[in-house]
Amino acid sequence: MGLMSETVTQIVIPLSALVGIVFALVQWVIVSKVKVSVGSGVDINGYNDRLIEEQEDDDQQEEEGVDPDEAVAKCAEIQNAISVGATSFLFTQYKYLGIFTIAFGALIFLFLGSVNGFSTQNQPCTYSKGNICKSSLANAFFTTLAFLLGAFTSVLSGFLGMKIATYANARTTLEARKGVGKAFIIAFRSGAVMGFLLAANGLLVLYVSINLFKLYYGDDWEGLYESITGYGLGGSSMALFGRVGGGIYTKAADVGADLVGKVERNIPEDDPRNPAVIADNVGDNVGDIAGMGSDLFGSYAESSCAALFVASISSFGTSHDYSAMSYPLIISAMGIVVCLMTTLYATDVSEIRNVTQIEPTLKRQLLISTVLMTGGIALVSFLSLPSDEFTLFDFGTQKVVKNWYLFLCSSVGLWAGLVIGYTTEYYTSNAYSPVQDVADSCRTGAATNVIFGLALGYKSVIIPIFAISIAIYVSFSLAAMYGIAMAALGMLSTIATGLAIDAYGPISDNAGGIAEMAGMSHKIRKTTDALDAAGNTTAAIGKGFAIGSAALVSLALFGAFVSRAGIKSVDVLSPKVFIGLLVGAMLPYWFSAMTMKSVGKAALKMVEEVRRQFNNIPGLMEGTAKPDYATCVKISTDASLKEMIPPGALVMLTPLIAGTFFGVETLAGLLAGSLVSGVQVAISASNTGGAWDNAKKYIEAGATEHARMLGPKGSDAHKAAVIGDTVGDPLKDTSGPSLNILIKLMAVESLVFAPFFAAHGGLLFKIF
Repeated sequence: MGLMSETVTQIVIPLSALVGIVFALVQWVIVSKVKVSVGSGVDINGYNDRLIEEQEDDDQQEEEGVDPDEAVAKCAEIQNAISVGATSFLFTQYKYLGIFTIAFGALIFLFLGSVNGFSTQNQPCTYSKGNICKSSLANAFFTTLAFLLGAFTSVLSGFLGMKIATYANARTTLEARKGVGKAFIIAFRSGAVMGFLLAANGLLVLYVSINLFKLYYGDDWEGLYESITGYGLGGSSMALFGRVGGGIYTKAADVGADLVGKVERNIPEDDPRNPAVIADNVGDNVGDIAGMGSDLFGSYAESSCAALFVASISSFGTSHDYSAMSYPLIISAMGIVVCLMTTLYATDVSEIRNVTQIEPTLKRQLLISTVLMTGGIALVSFLSLPSDEFTLFDFGTQKVVKNWYLFLCSSVGLWAGLVIGYTTEYYTSNAYSPVQDVADSCRTGAATNVIFGLALGYKSVIIPIFAISIAIYVSFSLAAMYGIAMAALGMLSTIATGLAIDAYGPISDNAGGIAEMAGMSHKIRKTTDALDAAGNTTAAIGKGFAIGSAALVSLALFGAFVSRAGIKSVDVLSPKVFIGLLVGAMLPYWFSAMTMKSVGKAALKMVEEVRRQFNNIPGLMEGTAKPDYATCVKISTDASLKEMIPPGALVMLTPLIAGTFFGVETLAGLLAGSLVSGVQVAISASNTGGAWDNAKKYIEAGATEHARMLGPKGSDAHKAAVIGDTVGDPLKDTSGPSLNILIKLMAVESLVFAPFFAAHGGLLFKIF
């Protein structure tokens, strides 16, 4: 037994979650003190504040020739339009997802209940030989319940993130009038609200679920933690549709706005004359905020579930050591406390005085949280794990380990995450030579830009794969599959800081769009551009974390699936396994083809609509007439809701078909193939798109002699850069980020349905 008693554990976990929620609310209150309307007390974005601007800013605005009251009123109007658009889209999407959730929940119940013919009789345990466990019907019911809880928490995470982002974007614009430091802090605090709410809610719901399920399961921890795996499946199912639907929405609008506005009409990005700009800004929130929130929540839920399941069939579970069993949850609780201290450093200790300090400050957040968390993991490992040797399940045998082994497993995952983050930053930030080389290639046109960008994306895979490989080798050697699950959780332990940094990007992007649409001064737009450029890089870092953690999570889930399905070893020379490997490696390409074509089709409709409005609305180009924003919003909404179904069905149905008709060995090959192929494609797609985007921003900013030589906006090099950015948009914001959900979701779905596949799977091989 460890030094931490069960009572202390029961207090520490929910207390940390509640501290995280309170901290998020405090940050939200601070953000809400920035006012977004002119004295009337109008209800803006659902909040009844009397919102008045400060006089010192009025003077500054008047000097620059912009009426301050009019600018503030316009900011409020645009913010309201973005918020209403994002909220209505998410409600429509969640209506469809609600139907899917109920249908898939029924499927889980039917499949798992049929394992023993819907018998209510208790049965011998699968792993604890000689003990009696609860019936498969009970497992079916509680797994379905966990699935519904996971789905609800994932939806809540995405929705709260979107509401906070749409609440903060205009406030960041207005704070930019006081300087870059003030604007940065508002954007970062808002991101922190999302980060802490997601981390705390995920932990709290999982903790409460386990304790409620325990009332029924009692000493049957094997059945209890097997049913909890449904929580991860629910989280990732919603994340998949959120990511794909949101990604199609945002990129259809972005590509349409850029191709007609910047390339054909030569007007600035986010120009209010462009009919697609509101849809573009709405898309940032539903794709990059709501989608990313659900995605990282899914990773957290799955890695926790994988670790808990393996622990339940190890000595922790058989000896009913609650503190050791809760080790993954205590790590997450410690992560909330560490991230809280890190966030306070960014908002209250260090101060940003100029634009060059933005990116280093954000990178420092990652480093500080990683260093502090390493100490936190050491403390948790020493207190909650047994001081002497204990055993962990290792494919049918029990591996003897010590508490410091698990400290190393979690730490190696944590530091691998930092390496992936910094590598991603190097390849996607325009402060370094890779992106500058891509920008330079625009001199000779769009073709060379595309060639350089693709090469950069492929090259950027190398270091992250080595980092993931080292993490896998170390953690598996020390603590088998449990070690890999803990490495994944270690990488995600600083999720609150990671999400704060990630959400900061779209909030800054929206802030820049609002500044442009509200007609604010060049100086303010320059400030928001600097915030946005740093945000682009941090969004790429967030995607790198999500993909790296997905690789470790899906491997841990793969190990849990192999154990649960009763497979002794996976032999790649077996034809059943090898065909699974080949098909699995093909799936990320099939999935990417579907999502990219969906963006292309939706963007085609958007381009046609934007062209139609420019041609048919008199005075639109001159700025004397208003564009029809609502039609563009509708095009994005309809396209994303329709087009998210086929890729979602591909991911959800593939494990069910493979397991039912071809059996557990073929399914094991399929999971391995999709993991190995999906990680490479996801990293290269995300980084290629990020590099093209920042190459365009590098030319637009004109901050160096080299950049000024390529520019200005509207030059041939800039137009080539815009085309590269447009090609990269669906890669970095739709296909790339969705692929990490593909590899995780298929693995967790296979684990949940493993009892059915083991009992009744492989129908075709039984017939022939």
